Amino acid sequence: MTRRTYGEADVLESSIVDPPAVADDEVLIEVRAAAVDPGVWIFMTGRPWAVRLASGIRRPRIPILGLDVAGVISAVGARITRFRAGDEVYGTCRSGSFAEFATARETQLAIKPSGISFAQAAATPVSGVTALTSIRTAGVRPGHHVLITGAGGGVGSFAVQLAKARGATVTGVCSTSKADLVRSLGADAVIDYTAEEIDKDGAVYDVILDLAGSRPLSLLRRAAKPRATIALVGGGHTKGRVMGGFHRQMAAPLIAPFLSQKLKGVTSFVRVPELEELTRHIESGTLTPTVGATYPLAEAAEALRDHTTSRSPGKIAITVP
Repeated sequence: MTRRTYGEADVLESSIVDPPAVADDEVLIEVRAAAVDPGVWIFMTGRPWAVRLASGIRRPRIPILGLDVAGVISAVGARITRFRAGDEVYGTCRSGSFAEFATARETQLAIKPSGISFAQAAATPVSGVTALTSIRTAGVRPGHHVLITGAGGGVGSFAVQLAKARGATVTGVCSTSKADLVRSLGADAVIDYTAEEIDKDGAVYDVILDLAGSRPLSLLRRAAKPRATIALVGGGHTKGRVMGGFHRQMAAPLIAPFLSQKLKGVTSFVRVPELEELTRHIESGTLTPTVGATYPLAEAAEALRDHTTSRSPGKIAITVP
Protein backbone atom coordinates (compact mmCIF):
# COMPACT_ATOMS: atom_id res chain seq x y z
CA MET A 1 0.00 0.00 0.00
CA THR A 2 1.51 3.31 -1.10
CA ARG A 3 0.68 6.98 -0.94
CA ARG A 4 2.03 9.97 -2.83
CA THR A 5 0.90 12.68 -0.45
CA TYR A 6 0.02 13.23 3.21
CA GLY A 7 -3.58 12.85 4.29
CA GLU A 8 -6.20 10.61 5.86
CA ALA A 9 -6.62 6.91 5.03
CA ASP A 10 -8.10 7.72 1.61
CA VAL A 11 -4.60 8.59 0.30
CA LEU A 12 -3.60 4.90 0.45
CA GLU A 13 -3.69 2.97 -2.82
CA SER A 14 -2.68 -0.49 -3.98
CA SER A 15 0.40 -0.42 -6.21
CA ILE A 16 2.73 -2.92 -7.81
CA VAL A 17 6.35 -1.98 -7.11
CA ASP A 18 9.67 -3.83 -7.22
CA PRO A 19 10.92 -5.40 -3.98
CA PRO A 20 13.27 -3.03 -2.13
CA ALA A 21 17.00 -3.38 -2.72
CA VAL A 22 18.91 -5.04 0.13
CA ALA A 23 21.96 -3.21 1.52
CA ASP A 24 24.91 -5.09 3.03
CA ASP A 25 23.64 -4.42 6.57
CA GLU A 26 20.02 -5.35 5.84
CA VAL A 27 17.80 -8.39 5.40
CA LEU A 28 14.87 -8.79 3.04
CA ILE A 29 11.73 -9.98 4.82
CA GLU A 30 8.78 -11.69 3.21
CA VAL A 31 6.13 -9.89 5.25
CA ARG A 32 3.48 -12.02 6.92
CA ALA A 33 2.01 -9.29 9.15
CA ALA A 34 2.34 -5.60 10.00
CA ALA A 35 0.61 -3.44 12.61
CA VAL A 36 -1.09 -0.09 13.06
CA ASP A 37 -0.16 2.37 15.79
CA PRO A 38 -0.12 6.17 16.31
CA GLY A 39 3.22 6.38 14.49
CA VAL A 40 1.64 5.01 11.31
CA TRP A 41 -1.14 7.61 11.55
CA ILE A 42 1.43 10.38 12.14
CA PHE A 43 3.52 9.45 9.10
CA MET A 44 0.41 8.99 6.96
CA THR A 45 -1.07 12.39 7.77
CA GLY A 46 2.19 14.32 8.27
CA ARG A 47 0.76 15.67 11.51
CA PRO A 48 1.99 17.08 13.76
CA TRP A 49 3.99 19.06 11.21
CA ALA A 50 7.27 18.58 13.08
CA VAL A 51 7.38 14.97 11.86
CA ARG A 52 7.87 16.17 8.28
CA LEU A 53 11.41 17.18 9.16
CA ALA A 54 12.11 13.45 9.24
CA SER A 55 9.59 12.11 6.73
CA GLY A 56 9.63 14.77 4.00
CA ILE A 57 8.46 18.37 4.01
CA ARG A 58 6.07 18.37 1.05
CA ARG A 59 5.52 14.67 0.42
CA PRO A 60 6.57 11.39 2.06
CA ARG A 61 10.10 10.24 1.29
CA ILE A 62 9.09 6.60 1.85
CA PRO A 63 5.87 5.86 -0.05
CA ILE A 64 5.00 2.67 1.87
CA LEU A 65 3.63 2.92 5.41
CA GLY A 66 4.34 0.60 8.32
CA LEU A 67 7.10 0.11 10.90
CA ASP A 68 6.19 -3.04 12.87
CA VAL A 69 6.88 -6.19 10.89
CA ALA A 70 6.86 -9.97 11.28
CA GLY A 71 7.79 -12.43 8.58
CA VAL A 72 10.32 -14.78 7.08
CA ILE A 73 13.77 -13.71 5.92
CA SER A 74 14.08 -14.10 2.17
CA ALA A 75 17.64 -12.82 1.65
CA VAL A 76 20.48 -11.36 3.72
CA GLY A 77 23.08 -8.68 3.03
CA ALA A 78 26.81 -9.38 2.90
CA ARG A 79 27.48 -8.19 6.45
CA ILE A 80 24.61 -9.98 8.18
CA THR A 81 25.73 -12.48 10.83
CA ARG A 82 22.72 -13.07 13.10
CA PHE A 83 20.18 -14.32 10.56
CA ARG A 84 19.85 -16.48 7.49
CA ALA A 85 17.18 -17.09 4.88
CA GLY A 86 14.18 -18.92 6.32
CA ASP A 87 14.40 -17.44 9.83
CA GLU A 88 11.09 -16.19 11.27
CA VAL A 89 11.68 -12.71 12.69
CA TYR A 90 9.93 -9.69 14.15
CA GLY A 91 10.92 -6.08 14.75
CA THR A 92 10.84 -2.86 12.76
CA CYS A 93 11.66 -2.23 9.11
CA ARG A 94 13.07 0.59 6.99
CA SER A 95 11.17 0.36 3.71
CA GLY A 96 7.59 0.10 4.99
CA SER A 97 5.81 -3.05 6.19
CA PHE A 98 2.46 -2.55 4.43
CA ALA A 99 3.90 -4.58 1.57
CA GLU A 100 4.79 -8.11 0.53
CA PHE A 101 8.51 -7.48 1.11
CA ALA A 102 10.40 -5.12 3.41
CA THR A 103 14.00 -4.44 4.35
CA ALA A 104 15.27 -4.15 7.92
CA ARG A 105 18.53 -3.81 9.83
CA GLU A 106 19.49 -6.81 11.94
CA THR A 107 19.93 -4.46 14.93
CA GLN A 108 16.14 -3.97 14.97
CA LEU A 109 15.09 -7.59 14.59
CA ALA A 110 14.83 -10.69 16.75
CA ILE A 111 13.72 -14.27 16.18
CA LYS A 112 9.94 -14.45 16.38
CA PRO A 113 8.72 -15.81 19.74
CA SER A 114 7.41 -19.36 19.60
CA GLY A 115 3.77 -20.03 20.29
CA ILE A 116 2.31 -16.82 18.87
CA SER A 117 1.01 -15.87 15.42
CA PHE A 118 2.73 -13.55 12.98
CA ALA A 119 -0.05 -11.02 13.67
CA GLN A 120 0.72 -11.10 17.40
CA ALA A 121 4.44 -10.80 16.68
CA ALA A 122 3.88 -7.78 14.43
CA ALA A 123 1.78 -6.16 17.15
CA THR A 124 4.68 -6.32 19.60
CA PRO A 125 7.82 -4.33 18.61
CA VAL A 126 6.86 -0.64 18.86
CA SER A 127 4.12 -0.94 21.48
CA GLY A 128 5.87 -3.62 23.51
CA VAL A 129 9.20 -1.81 23.60
CA THR A 130 7.46 1.48 24.47
CA ALA A 131 5.68 -0.23 27.38
CA LEU A 132 8.87 -1.91 28.55
CA THR A 133 10.83 1.35 28.39
CA SER A 134 8.07 3.15 30.29
CA ILE A 135 8.09 0.54 33.07
CA ARG A 136 11.87 0.83 33.35
CA THR A 137 11.91 4.63 33.24
CA ALA A 138 9.28 4.86 35.96
CA GLY A 139 11.13 2.34 38.14
CA VAL A 140 8.11 0.11 38.72
CA ARG A 141 8.86 -2.44 41.44
CA PRO A 142 7.00 -4.90 43.71
CA GLY A 143 4.42 -3.24 45.94
CA HIS A 144 3.98 -0.16 43.78
CA HIS A 145 0.44 0.96 43.01
CA VAL A 146 0.58 1.85 39.32
CA LEU A 147 -2.02 3.77 37.31
CA ILE A 148 -1.94 3.22 33.53
CA THR A 149 -4.00 5.46 31.29
CA GLY A 150 -4.85 4.12 27.85
CA ALA A 151 -4.69 0.61 29.35
CA GLY A 152 -6.85 -0.89 26.61
CA GLY A 153 -4.67 0.33 23.76
CA GLY A 154 -1.58 -1.04 22.04
CA VAL A 155 1.03 0.19 24.52
CA GLY A 156 -1.34 -0.06 27.48
CA SER A 157 -2.14 -3.73 26.97
CA PHE A 158 1.59 -4.51 27.21
CA ALA A 159 2.20 -2.10 30.11
CA VAL A 160 -0.50 -3.68 32.29
CA GLN A 161 1.05 -7.13 31.90
CA LEU A 162 4.64 -5.95 32.35
CA ALA A 163 3.77 -3.99 35.49
CA LYS A 164 2.04 -7.06 36.94
CA ALA A 165 5.10 -9.15 36.06
CA ARG A 166 7.15 -6.77 38.25
CA GLY A 167 4.84 -7.33 41.21
CA ALA A 168 2.89 -4.07 41.04
CA THR A 169 -0.77 -3.48 41.83
CA VAL A 170 -2.25 -2.08 38.62
CA THR A 171 -5.21 0.19 37.98
CA GLY A 172 -6.04 0.51 34.30
CA VAL A 173 -7.89 3.46 32.78
CA CYS A 174 -9.94 2.76 29.66
CA SER A 175 -13.35 3.10 28.06
CA THR A 176 -16.32 0.92 28.99
CA SER A 177 -15.90 -1.35 25.96
CA LYS A 178 -12.29 -2.22 26.88
CA ALA A 179 -12.74 -2.79 30.62
CA ASP A 180 -13.13 -6.58 30.36
CA LEU A 181 -9.96 -6.84 28.29
CA VAL A 182 -7.96 -4.78 30.78
CA ARG A 183 -9.15 -6.96 33.65
CA SER A 184 -8.24 -10.10 31.67
CA LEU A 185 -4.70 -8.76 31.27
CA GLY A 186 -4.31 -8.76 35.04
CA ALA A 187 -5.35 -5.29 36.16
CA ASP A 188 -6.42 -5.26 39.79
CA ALA A 189 -8.86 -2.40 39.22
CA VAL A 190 -10.29 -0.51 36.26
CA ILE A 191 -11.37 3.11 36.00
CA ASP A 192 -13.89 3.77 33.24
CA TYR A 193 -12.94 7.28 32.19
CA THR A 194 -16.41 7.86 30.73
CA ALA A 195 -17.83 7.68 34.26
CA GLU A 196 -14.99 8.55 36.68
CA GLU A 197 -11.78 10.57 36.76
CA ILE A 198 -8.38 9.24 37.74
CA ASP A 199 -8.13 11.31 40.93
CA LYS A 200 -11.38 9.92 42.37
CA ASP A 201 -9.49 8.23 45.24
CA GLY A 202 -7.06 11.07 45.83
CA ALA A 203 -3.25 10.86 45.74
CA VAL A 204 -2.80 7.08 45.95
CA TYR A 205 -0.46 6.07 43.11
CA ASP A 206 3.28 5.46 43.34
CA VAL A 207 3.63 5.50 39.55
CA ILE A 208 1.45 6.93 36.79
CA LEU A 209 2.06 5.94 33.18
CA ASP A 210 0.15 8.44 31.08
CA LEU A 211 0.00 6.65 27.75
CA ALA A 212 -2.90 8.56 26.26
CA GLY A 213 -1.19 11.94 26.49
CA SER A 214 -4.44 13.80 26.89
CA ARG A 215 -4.76 14.57 30.61
CA PRO A 216 -3.56 17.80 32.19
CA LEU A 217 -0.46 17.50 34.36
CA SER A 218 -2.38 19.03 37.24
CA LEU A 219 -4.86 16.12 37.14
CA LEU A 220 -2.08 13.52 37.00
CA ARG A 221 -0.40 15.13 39.99
CA ARG A 222 -3.61 15.07 42.04
CA ALA A 223 -3.76 11.29 41.60
CA ALA A 224 -0.07 10.75 42.44
CA LYS A 225 1.56 10.48 45.86
CA PRO A 226 3.88 13.36 46.85
CA ARG A 227 7.02 11.37 45.86
CA ALA A 228 5.47 9.47 42.97
CA THR A 229 6.85 9.14 39.46
CA ILE A 230 4.75 10.38 36.54
CA ALA A 231 5.90 9.08 33.15
CA LEU A 232 4.61 10.88 30.07
CA VAL A 233 4.40 8.42 27.21
CA GLY A 234 3.10 9.45 23.81
CA GLY A 235 1.95 12.91 23.07
CA GLY A 236 -1.71 13.11 22.30
CA HIS A 237 -0.61 13.17 18.67
CA THR A 238 -3.92 14.38 17.26
CA LYS A 239 -3.77 17.63 19.25
CA GLY A 240 -1.89 20.63 17.94
CA ARG A 241 -0.70 21.15 14.38
CA VAL A 242 3.00 21.72 15.02
CA MET A 243 4.08 19.49 17.93
CA GLY A 244 0.90 17.59 18.74
CA GLY A 245 1.04 16.87 22.46
CA PHE A 246 4.73 15.98 22.40
CA HIS A 247 5.67 19.30 23.96
CA ARG A 248 4.76 17.72 27.33
CA GLN A 249 7.61 15.24 27.07
CA MET A 250 10.01 17.91 25.89
CA ALA A 251 9.04 20.18 28.77
CA ALA A 252 9.26 17.46 31.43
CA PRO A 253 13.00 17.99 32.23
CA LEU A 254 12.39 21.73 32.62
CA ILE A 255 9.39 21.34 34.93
CA ALA A 256 10.64 18.38 37.00
CA PRO A 257 13.09 20.31 39.27
CA PHE A 258 10.21 22.37 40.63
CA LEU A 259 8.03 19.41 41.63
CA SER A 260 8.16 17.03 44.57
CA GLN A 261 6.96 14.30 42.23
CA LYS A 262 9.30 12.91 39.60
CA LEU A 263 8.21 13.88 36.09
CA LYS A 264 9.78 11.93 33.23
CA GLY A 265 9.30 11.98 29.47
CA VAL A 266 9.69 8.58 27.83
CA THR A 267 11.42 7.96 24.52
CA SER A 268 11.88 4.42 23.28
CA PHE A 269 13.88 2.73 20.52
CA VAL A 270 13.32 -0.77 19.15
CA ARG A 271 16.59 -2.65 19.63
CA VAL A 272 17.65 -6.26 20.01
CA PRO A 273 17.96 -6.35 23.84
CA GLU A 274 14.43 -5.02 24.31
CA LEU A 275 12.98 -7.37 21.71
CA GLU A 276 14.72 -10.35 23.30
CA GLU A 277 13.39 -9.39 26.74
CA LEU A 278 9.88 -9.24 25.31
CA THR A 279 10.47 -12.64 23.72
CA ARG A 280 11.40 -14.10 27.12
CA HIS A 281 8.22 -12.70 28.66
CA ILE A 282 6.08 -14.04 25.81
CA GLU A 283 7.62 -17.50 25.84
CA SER A 284 7.37 -17.74 29.64
CA GLY A 285 3.67 -16.88 29.52
CA THR A 286 3.85 -13.60 31.46
CA LEU A 287 3.06 -11.53 28.35
CA THR A 288 0.54 -12.11 25.57
CA PRO A 289 0.32 -9.67 22.63
CA THR A 290 -3.26 -8.50 22.26
CA VAL A 291 -4.60 -8.16 18.72
CA GLY A 292 -8.04 -6.59 18.75
CA ALA A 293 -8.66 -6.71 15.00
CA THR A 294 -6.98 -8.11 11.91
CA TYR A 295 -7.29 -6.77 8.37
CA PRO A 296 -5.87 -8.05 5.08
CA LEU A 297 -3.34 -5.79 3.37
CA ALA A 298 -5.90 -4.73 0.77
CA GLU A 299 -8.00 -3.22 3.59
CA ALA A 300 -5.18 -1.24 5.22
CA ALA A 301 -7.14 2.01 4.85
CA GLU A 302 -10.01 0.54 6.89
CA ALA A 303 -7.50 -0.60 9.52
CA LEU A 304 -6.28 3.00 9.83
CA ARG A 305 -9.85 4.22 10.22
CA ASP A 306 -10.44 1.61 12.93
CA HIS A 307 -7.35 2.87 14.76
CA THR A 308 -8.53 6.49 14.49
CA THR A 309 -11.88 5.70 16.10
CA SER A 310 -10.34 3.39 18.75
CA ARG A 311 -12.96 0.74 18.04
CA SER A 312 -10.63 -2.18 18.66
CA PRO A 313 -8.83 -2.97 21.93
CA GLY A 314 -5.13 -3.77 21.94
CA LYS A 315 -3.28 -3.53 18.63
CA ILE A 316 -4.59 -3.71 15.05
CA ALA A 317 -2.72 -6.10 12.78
CA ILE A 318 -2.51 -6.29 9.00
CA THR A 319 -1.88 -9.68 7.43
CA VAL A 320 -0.14 -10.21 4.11
CA PRO A 321 -1.18 -13.24 2.02
